[in-house]
Amino acid sequence: MSFRTVVITRQSRMSYKNRFLVVKQDSSEKYIHLSEIDTIIVDSISVSISTYLLKELSDNKINILFCDESHNPFAELSPYYSRHNSSKRIKEQIGWKPKEKEALWTRIVKNKMTNQAQMLKKIGSEKYELILSYLLEVTSGDKTNREGHSAKVYFNALFGKKFTRDEDNKINSALNYGYNILLSTINKEIIINGYLTQLGIHHKNEFNMFNLSCDLMEPFRVVIDNFVYFNQNRKLDKDYKLDIIDIFNRKYKYMGKSYVLKDIIKMYVKITLESVQNLEKYRDFEFYEG
Repeated sequence: MSFRTVVITRQSRMSYKNRFLVVKQDSSEKYIHLSEIDTIIVDSISVSISTYLLKELSDNKINILFCDESHNPFAELSPYYSRHNSSKRIKEQIGWKPKEKEALWTRIVKNKMTNQAQMLKKIGSEKYELILSYLLEVTSGDKTNREGHSAKVYFNALFGKKFTRDEDNKINSALNYGYNILLSTINKEIIINGYLTQLGIHHKNEFNMFNLSCDLMEPFRVVIDNFVYFNQNRKLDKDYKLDIIDIFNRKYKYMGKSYVLKDIIKMYVKITLESVQNLEKYRDFEFYEG
């Protein structure tokens, strides 16, 4: 089972040899077997990569993210074909009925808001009770936007009343970095299961390549929020970002058992995509570490 996240932070040449990723830096070479790799993050614009390696990474369903000069993720490698019956899955996806998608979105929103309340309760904020009251008011498809009201209360309780998500500051930079890693992780699982990331359940932006991923990531945002909240005084440097990446190796509860977050996301995506036409299959991700 793949378990490593490989991060490349300086000038390198990446290539492929006999089932190994080869990373050459100056006069040294490092070999990592592809079977051990889950994700590669290229956090430098001074890296060259062989086409052969990109092909092998795609064939082995290894996620690779590319960061810009500001060290923020800007692109990833997404294979055209990751499942033998992807055409069948895409046909099913196109045929999802509006009422089915609306019902699933309602469940996802409630899952997200429950986790937000749990996070606020964890830090001793009484505002968790307000979010729970919003939770009781969620209608089908969340047409009254209880999620939006909850988000405002939630972020103000975490980072102060003046905080907004559109500000250019260290907290938002950290949140965005973590969310991008989360989004990419979910993209990978959607593609592996044979679906299109563009066709969402609730998100429908024609310019968004990852509408479905934006839907499915909502209950998991809290794990990034939790890390950023408890590390507000740290510098947003290489070590900080490596620690964000390591969140996905931590254990959380899912369906009554303890799993590494990467494995939970793998199970959650599969179960949720199967839940569109049968909501009884859906299983909440609950924000409990351990």
